[in-house]
Amino acid sequence: MSAARKISADDILSNEEYMKIRAERRKALVAVKKNRRVEIGPVATAYFESFDTMLHQIQEMLYIEKGGEEQLADELAAYNPLIPNGRELVATVMFEIDDPVRRGTFLSKLGGVEETMFIKFGDEEIIGTPEEDVDRTNAAGKASAVQFVHFTFNDSQAEKFRSADQQVIIGFKHPQYAHMVVLQDATRNALAGDFSD
Repeated sequence: MSAARKISADDILSNEEYMKIRAERRKALVAVKKNRRVEIGPVATAYFESFDTMLHQIQEMLYIEKGGEEQLADELAAYNPLIPNGRELVATVMFEIDDPVRRGTFLSKLGGVEETMFIKFGDEEIIGTPEEDVDRTNAAGKASAVQFVHFTFNDSQAEKFRSADQQVIIGFKHPQYAHMVVLQDATRNALAGDFSD
């Protein structure tokens, strides 16, 4: 898989080329995503992004919507900020509730949840920083069902995170959603690979 860097037009295949390898690419990505998906509590799932997950997302959007070069510029601007950069992890967090009424009620009590997400290991705790593209909690205090959260590490923290004997906990401190989970070793190993040397 690719080291962290920005996606450019040179990385994108034409729709004709992509169509030939699409099934193979999608199958390979399922294996990658398996160790980058973390369920936190009953309705939240964090999907930790990478160069490869974002490349796939852009390629799929172009393939489905067929917007050409104009669309490509928009997709690059939207998805490049979600690629972990150096000492960073980036999660797309989804609050998944099928019933629209129940989902709306739940999200109306979840304002600011994006500012309470954390990763803890040893004596370190890293509080996530929400993506600044748009405000993910509206003026009425209703949270978006999709959040994008960055976790910035220093060199020492990245080294500790990589350590096999380190228990890593990820969760939220929101009063309406104070759930957390211990990362599996396979997930910690996959995410540690996002730290470029």
